[in-house]
Amino acid sequence: MATITVKRIYDPPANTDGYRVLVDRLWPRGVSKEKAHIDLWLKEVAPSTELRQWFHAHMDQWETFSRRYDAELYGSAALAELKALVKKHPHVTLLYASREETQNHALLLAKLLH
Repeated sequence: MATITVKRIYDPPANTDGYRVLVDRLWPRGVSKEKAHIDLWLKEVAPSTELRQWFHAHMDQWETFSRRYDAELYGSAALAELKALVKKHPHVTLLYASREETQNHALLLAKLLH
């Protein structure tokens, strides 16, 4: 089984990151494509614009966000693609831009992939 790591895109890339996948719908501010060192930008696996905006207005409702995001991902081709990548690569790092390190969609994705 692959090792899955979750990391902010603003953190420096490491040799141990393995296959680096940006899982945000929007490109992170202040990060050039050269400095990002990503292997894939899988924006379709990120929360929809509507859900992302809702969550920013309701940051205290993590459980509700988690359920809604789970529902968006159910049967998603993007999630299937991410699962296939995890099977193909021994180490995958999911990259996100949020300042929130304990409640973000990348952590939910990692949990789904285990």
